[in-house]
Parts: sequence; structure tokens; C-alpha cells
Amino acid sequence: MASQRQQKNSNAAVEAFGKAKDLQRRILFVLGVLIVFRMGTHIPIPGIDPIALAKFSQANLQEGILGMLNMFTGGAFARASIFALNIIPYILASIFVQILAKTVPSLQELEKEGEAGKRKINQYTRYLTVGIAMMNGFMLSSALMAADGVVLHPGIGFKLHTALTFTAGAMFVVWMAEQINTRGIGNGASLLIFAGIVAELPKALIQTFALAREGSLSEFALIGLAIMVVVIIAFCVFMESAHRKITVQYPKRQVGARQSGGEVNHMPLKVNLAGVMGPILASQLLLAPSFMLQQFFADSAGSSNVASYIAMYLNPSHWVFNTLFVAGIFIFSFWWVALMMDPEKMAERIKKEGGFVPGIRPGARTAKYFDKVMTRLMIIGSVYISFICVLPQMVIGQYGVPFYFGGTSLLIVVTVALDSMSRVQAALVAHRYEGLMKKARLRGGRKARI
Repeated sequence: MASQRQQKNSNAAVEAFGKAKDLQRRILFVLGVLIVFRMGTHIPIPGIDPIALAKFSQANLQEGILGMLNMFTGGAFARASIFALNIIPYILASIFVQILAKTVPSLQELEKEGEAGKRKINQYTRYLTVGIAMMNGFMLSSALMAADGVVLHPGIGFKLHTALTFTAGAMFVVWMAEQINTRGIGNGASLLIFAGIVAELPKALIQTFALAREGSLSEFALIGLAIMVVVIIAFCVFMESAHRKITVQYPKRQVGARQSGGEVNHMPLKVNLAGVMGPILASQLLLAPSFMLQQFFADSAGSSNVASYIAMYLNPSHWVFNTLFVAGIFIFSFWWVALMMDPEKMAERIKKEGGFVPGIRPGARTAKYFDKVMTRLMIIGSVYISFICVLPQMVIGQYGVPFYFGGTSLLIVVTVALDSMSRVQAALVAHRYEGLMKKARLRGGRKARI
């Protein structure tokens, strides 16, 4: 019976998807943008020797800070492509602008202006993105010039046109992410990072098997790695599907001879309220400055300068990096949830609808209750994300396994995939509901004519 019911629901979902033309267009649009994005990650900047670049990437971009940055860019960093900076400058700019929006009075006033203020803040974010991208572009061009034989004609001209190319590429990636948000389905920035990681997984798999053939990775370690990946994915799916249901009751109402209301609903809150934004924001805020410091202090290993030591310790395999990473996950997870969810507005909306949480007075008491529940969920979610991101990374760091099999990349893949699936399902439900409403209106019109 259960299998028949599941088959029936599956057939209904397929039928609904076939009729949802707008959803199909949105999904095709997203796929088209992702194809353009992946093509861009394979277009190198001018003035580069591809053979020398491949040797440099093989020697320097398999582990450490550069290896993790390369993972977030979907291999574009190693190929010195026009999209080498990916969405990273925009993420950093968004963090800084949002922090300023909570502390600078003029930006606080803009936030209160609604949609117009939001557009102005987004404009400031883009301006800052250009500045960060230019700075990162100059740093990356310096790193390429320092590599033996990679740049065909080194000099200030190469630095300038390379920085401009990287900046233009980064802004085009930002534009693609915004187009996905408005004309597609899902979170544009997360989907672009997701696409880069997924596209590079087969290559990472080949590299891992090559390590096993060379003897650098034992059969026991290879089996252990496979088990770890499966366990991480299963645990991520379980935690991302876990919810805390808050009971919301609505009183009975007498309208003429009819009685309405009295039903009990449940408001689901995810255990991981922040999703994947915590580790993405924390890692980018650590990796980008670390990369800049390493380029500024080329002899960091032997220098006594404090900044060079910071560049050395901010390595994904070092305990200092992992400690700061965990702290960043907690901070940014709480910050992101506070930015996206307001307990007072949630409580006010339920109060306006006539609902209440059993045993709790509507209004301020309900808001306080929501805040307490969300805080507990965020603590659990942050511990879970920290465990997933840090421990597997420390394990694979011992064997030189590509970052794509680390906890952070697998968490991003699972979380973005589940989020996209839930958005598609929600769109299908909305489409079916609209269809039912149209049928009801048609029937009502026929009865009126009769």
C-alpha cells in the first residue's frame, strides 16, 4: 500500500512538473547560466603559458590555502581563468556592508527605507566588490608573475590588464548569480559554488585513485575515505532534513451557522537554520586575507614579521586556522539567522492571524520563546557544521587527498542540492494549488450562469 501510494505521488509530481511551464523555464535558465559559468572557468587570461601554468598548479594548488581557494572557485583559480575570483569578492563585500549597516547611522536609516534603501545598499556592495576584486586581481597577478615561466611578458602592463580581467569576470559572475535569484530558482551564489565543486569531483576522484596507485594512499585509507564520504553525506542529509516543530493553535470562530478555525498547525524550524552560509562566509573571510598576506610576504616562512606568521598559521591544515574557522562558523551562523529571521515579526504575524503557541502569551512572550528556540537550534546547528567541516578536513589533510572530499565541500553539495529540491517541490505545490483554484473559479462561473 505504501509503495503504491508513493508511486501515485511520484506520478502526480511528474505530471505536475510537465504542466508547470514557468518552473521548467526557470530550471532551464539556471542550467544555461551554469553552463556559461563552467565555460568561463576554462577561458584563461591572456599572456599565460598553459604548460608552465599546469606545472605550477600541480605543485602549489593541491593543498593549503591556495588549494582550498581553488576548491571554492571550481578549479578556475588553478586555470587562471577569467572567473578565477568567482563570487568570493562579492561575498566579502556583502559581509563588510552588512556589518556597517548595523553600526553606521546613515546605513541604518537606509535599511529602514524598504526596497529603495535595499537597492542603495546593494549598489554600495557592488562598488566594494569592484575594489576587493581589483585588489585580489593584483595579488593573483603578482603570484602568477612570481611563478617561473608562467607569464609570457611580465610587467606592470600584465598586472593591470590581468587585474581588470579578473574584476570584470568577478562582476559577471555576480550578475549571473543575481539573474539566477530573479529569473531562475535557488540561491545564485550557492548554486555557482555548488556547480564548481560538483564539476571538479570526477577529477578529484581520478587524483585520489592516482595517489592509491602510487602508494601514497593505502587501500585501507582509500576504503576509509570512501566510508567517511558516505557517512558525511548521510549525516548531512539527516541533519538538513531535521526540524523542530512549534505548535500553533487557532481559536474556533462562529460565523453565522458555520464554525471555523480551531485547527492546530505546526511551524517547522530547521535544526541548521543558517544552512551553508556559515562555513562559506567564515572560510572566505579567512582564506582571502591569508592569501593576500602570503603574497605580500613572499618569505613568510623565514620572516620574523607578525603578519608573515599570521599568513603561515592561516593554513587549512593548521590548528589555528581550524580554531578561527569554528569561531567564524558560530559567529556567521548566528549573524545570518539574525539577518534573515526576526522572532518579533514571526510572533506578530501569528498574532495578527489569531494564532498562539499553547501555554505562551501572544506578542512579546511568543517572540521571546521563538528567540530561545532559535538560539538553541543555532547552537546545535553550528556544532554540527563545525564537526562536519573541520574533522574530515584534518583527516584528508594527512594524506594529501583533494579538498573536494572534505567536509566543507560535501556539506555545500548536500545542502544546496536539498535546498534546490525543496524549492522545486514548493513551486510544484504552488502550481498545483493555482490549478485547483482555477478549476474552482470555472465551476463557480458555470453554476452562476446556470
